[in-house]
Amino acid sequence: QVQLVESGGGLVQPGGSLRLSCAASGFTFSRYMMSWYRQAPGKERELVAIITGPGSSTNYPDSVKGRFTISRNNAKNTVYLQMNSLKPEDTAVYLCNTVSPDPPFEVYWGQGTQVTVSS
Repeated sequence: QVQLVESGGGLVQPGGSLRLSCAASGFTFSRYMMSWYRQAPGKERELVAIITGPGSSTNYPDSVKGRFTISRNNAKNTVYLQMNSLKPEDTAVYLCNTVSPDPPFEVYWGQGTQVTVSS
């Protein structure tokens, strides 16, 4: 079965950096686009980064562009999110996500990892 397991969250000061990892299993990783979302208390879930299967293309919303970088290692079935210049408003649970490329286009989520940006 599909499993997505995030790690790397924690407490960091404003301006600091964190690197999140998402270890995937149960599917042909290189065929799947992978995404990172975040959800802060009282707010809607927000897409923060997406990467194609081969890793050749990425996209980010303006809120994180230039600060966050998504990457993947298809040999290790792992996707990463490097977060630099962190701000208090980046505080959220960060979740790994994928959607199967074939019908019925199943959506899968990890359990999430907490990122807290505070002095």
